[in-house]
Amino acid sequence: MTDGRHWLTRWAKGSMGPTSQTWVPGWWRWDKDAKGRSSWARGRVLASFAVLVSGLLAFHAAVPNTIGHLGSLLEAFLPWLGLAVPMLLLLALLRRSTTALVALLLPIAVWAQLFGGSFLPGARGAHDMTVLQHNVSDENTDPAGTAKVLTDAGPELIALEELTPSALPRYETALAPGYAYHAVQGTVGLWSKYPLTDVRLLDIKPKGFEASWSRGLRSSVRTPWGEIAVYVAHLPSVRVRLNGFDSGHRDESAELLGAALSAEKLHTVILLGDFNGTLDDRGLAPLTSRMNLPARNFAFSWPAAFPVSRIDQIMTRSATVTDLRTLPATGSDHLPITAGVKLSS
Repeated sequence: MTDGRHWLTRWAKGSMGPTSQTWVPGWWRWDKDAKGRSSWARGRVLASFAVLVSGLLAFHAAVPNTIGHLGSLLEAFLPWLGLAVPMLLLLALLRRSTTALVALLLPIAVWAQLFGGSFLPGARGAHDMTVLQHNVSDENTDPAGTAKVLTDAGPELIALEELTPSALPRYETALAPGYAYHAVQGTVGLWSKYPLTDVRLLDIKPKGFEASWSRGLRSSVRTPWGEIAVYVAHLPSVRVRLNGFDSGHRDESAELLGAALSAEKLHTVILLGDFNGTLDDRGLAPLTSRMNLPARNFAFSWPAAFPVSRIDQIMTRSATVTDLRTLPATGSDHLPITAGVKLSS
């Protein structure tokens, strides 16, 4: 028909003639278009984008970091690459492309393999102790309220970053009733229900930073399951700039921290901190290659107003992290995270 309208003819079962007719707009037809192309011939560009998204998800480690640390930038928000799927799906439907729709099965499968397990219900893992990590923010105006949120979770260990000289006494006062032992080095601190020994500064300062820059500590903790080493660290911030992802100082600090972990004499280690990077980020490879990591989930910790990434981390050596989750917001721009730790016997 010349006006672009088409009729779909429905045939009754066992009948040779039509029983009804339904008008369908021409743009919705899945047969040949005005250029004579079938639904399999249309949408090849969309199909190519679907394959590209699949490749970035599956082989993100192959994206080079030599130009603007683009690989690390991709890995910082890797789960969100899945948002390309509904956009491509909409375009494929508008384009009436069977090829694009079939190609979309590939990124869906890859994303589901990487992150789908986060949506599956699981039994709460057995653990020996609970640990908590929180960047409290140097602009936090409510240390007492923040401390209450943390202690309500009942952890045996609490690691804090961005402790300021003015706020530190308020945290010490609020946490003292439940945590008899604590240590502070620079802007990071560790509170514990168990005795702390051999506390020392952890030097993870990149070259060129001021001598006063201090964001790491190491302590032994005498637990009922034996003595363990606990590390608390706050790696340098990263920035997205016009020339790419600026993570050089963070990566250098991660190398120093990784070397310290490698030299640790105690068998069991718990690492807590704000690392300004996700576990997928290759810049944290000096840590993730040496430690046991929690299962993937969407316990995003930053920014607190609309979390899109978990840059606060809990890792272990010769122990297992279970049930990692976020806690309610405090006066910080980060959400606290907590997890169970199953210590090896």
